[in-house]
Amino acid sequence: MSKIKEKIYLSPPHMSGNEQKYIQDAFDTNWIAPLGRNVDQFEKEVASFVGVSDAVAVSSGTAAIHLALRLLDVGPGDTVFCSTLTFIASANPILYLGANPVFIDSEPDTWNMSPQALERALKDAKAEGALPKAVIVVHLYGQSAKMDEILAICNKYCVPVIEDAAESLGSSYKGKASGTMGAFGIYSFNGNKIITTSGGGMLVSNNRVAISKARFLAAQAKDNAPHYQHSEIGFNYRMSNILAGIGRAQLEVLEDRVRARRLVFNQYKFYLSGFPGVKFMEELENTKSNRWLTALLIDEKEAGFSSQALLEFLSAENIEARHVWKPLHLQPLFNGAPYYSHNEEENVAEELFSKGICLPSGSGMTRGQQGRIINTILNFCIKKDHHTGVNL
Repeated sequence: MSKIKEKIYLSPPHMSGNEQKYIQDAFDTNWIAPLGRNVDQFEKEVASFVGVSDAVAVSSGTAAIHLALRLLDVGPGDTVFCSTLTFIASANPILYLGANPVFIDSEPDTWNMSPQALERALKDAKAEGALPKAVIVVHLYGQSAKMDEILAICNKYCVPVIEDAAESLGSSYKGKASGTMGAFGIYSFNGNKIITTSGGGMLVSNNRVAISKARFLAAQAKDNAPHYQHSEIGFNYRMSNILAGIGRAQLEVLEDRVRARRLVFNQYKFYLSGFPGVKFMEELENTKSNRWLTALLIDEKEAGFSSQALLEFLSAENIEARHVWKPLHLQPLFNGAPYYSHNEEENVAEELFSKGICLPSGSGMTRGQQGRIINTILNFCIKKDHHTGVNL
């Protein structure tokens, strides 16, 4: 009976060892609540790290997007433009507020929102007298979108930008931290992200007044009164003091985690990029990606195999890999929603979905584990049971 191989996960949590110190502080001070020193300091530390005026820690990145849209007065009947190649959490908050999403295709350089598709969509919206209340730009797998072009277009039409930087904390664009260039930025600390609080998120902005309002809304919108009084709808979105303690310890090692994931990417690219039809996600000039996940494309005609076939082979070897995100305009939930392709000939996001996969990319992955993944892929690609192999 063959021995079952150890499972290698796509992006597991990676603890620093210092989390218990902050958790213990929460217990010692008895702040086991969505208030306390860890929450206050985590907000200040994230704001300082990315270079913004203020931040509010919340229960998820999705909650942060919801608050950002609420602060921009999005409501029933409004429209919000959103990247189509992303996880559904980027767009669900549009529906929470009764608004309507319009999905914007990717462009091939960064896999992120296409400026030319965005401009067409905004031009049409202006002609119809119905400009969107916001544009949600996603920085996919740690790679920043073309923010200069996108911000110039949105500024031309006076439409604010929300940066969904859930996957790109630690990335930069022309010297600026991902998530800091729009009206609001959001980060996720889900268990699979580059740093984690097990579950949580952060809303950041240079608008201190707006962040103060977000903090108020996230805590059930309790009025300043000697009794429980509420004049508007609030949300139970605050992060617990215990989870914020985990986040503080994680933030201390973020730069180490970025270096580790970039090394993982570079090893994959070194050993696998020579195969016909295999192309790795590029890094835009003057940007730095945290390489949260190593993503690549497989052209079946050139490679002789499909992305699905490779995923099934890896799964059989107990190695977790995934398709890139299924475009939101193809999701049943958003059936019939407006969508703007990159151009008349290209639906870039659909092509990326058909060809793209993400490989295990955890910062705690050992050299032996990555060597096993690479050798498994090499075995598959060259259609042999054995080869010389690699030792990392």
